[in-house]
Amino acid sequence: MKKIVSIVGARPQFVKAAVVSRQWASMPDVQEVLVHTGQHFDDNMSELFFREMSIPQPKYNLGVNNLENADMTALMMERLEPVLQQEKPDFVVVFGDTNSTLAGAKAAKNLCIKLAHVESGLRSYNMEMPEEHNRMETDRLSDVLFCPTQTAVENLQKENIDNQRNKIVLSGDVMYDAALFYAASARKPQLDLAGDFLLASVHRAENTNHPEALLSIFAALEILAQDRQLVLPLHPRTRAKLAELNYDFDHSSITFIAPVGYFEMLYLLQHCQLVLTDSGGLQKEAYFFGKQCVTLRNETEWVELVQQGVNVLAGTAKEKIIHCVQQSLSQQMIFPSSLYGDGHAAEKITQTLSLLM
Repeated sequence: MKKIVSIVGARPQFVKAAVVSRQWASMPDVQEVLVHTGQHFDDNMSELFFREMSIPQPKYNLGVNNLENADMTALMMERLEPVLQQEKPDFVVVFGDTNSTLAGAKAAKNLCIKLAHVESGLRSYNMEMPEEHNRMETDRLSDVLFCPTQTAVENLQKENIDNQRNKIVLSGDVMYDAALFYAASARKPQLDLAGDFLLASVHRAENTNHPEALLSIFAALEILAQDRQLVLPLHPRTRAKLAELNYDFDHSSITFIAPVGYFEMLYLLQHCQLVLTDSGGLQKEAYFFGKQCVTLRNETEWVELVQQGVNVLAGTAKEKIIHCVQQSLSQQMIFPSSLYGDGHAAEKITQTLSLLM
């Protein structure tokens, strides 16, 4: 029996792992063990979440969270290594660019276990982002690198991560698989929605840790919310930072809601008019559902969306954000197909790894 250990630490990683797990479940000669590092404790990740996603509960939950990046990664590695020694997998699979990704990669290589990285090759070239460090180091450690786009493949080739030890695979994007598979399960959040609402999210440390940038973003959102409903699931870190800055929640024009689950977010994406976000994942999901996106950052790892004109980099300046939104709303965009594969990335990943075990 071949064995895979998949390491995840946040809800988006569980969504990615879910579509891959469905493929492993169809292979009788492969056993998958799911390990949750505990990096993001999420009330939406209940037993119902796992049942709706059609994936088993994690076999291990390491309970590592609420620490600084270096301490978190180190403790994850410390707790992962005994798990990997006990399970003795043929491959460890990590997803994305969180601390869990890097910890899983380092733990695997410390024990000389083959490593596969899903969502490999992404680059923002902003070295102030912890995620950039995580993805670059994980790529260097990986034996098999599954790239969602041709741009990601080219990034790896430019960095000379293209030799006999490494196998680079243009797999397509597992989040596109998930969007296609779970779209019918979208669930309306418990709130009244206007027909032309905007959907926003702000949580990146590069914004929340800089008061001037954070207040500028929210000044723009307040102005935009006066013309049409603006729905913002508020991340706890963002709420705390705004509270420190004496943000006036009581008189805000923004429709603040608690963080929503994956299926509620799918509904909001399907029905909104436009997305404003600093989230890498949400930029891409906006594209999946044919929604224009205004990105509240100066760079993005999803450069092909900017090149195609369906995503605009607005940064954090109030006037530029407002201008980008107004300009985007005035345009009819054509959303090119196949930027992120054909919806069968999970199949390509599992088939490739099964042949290498």
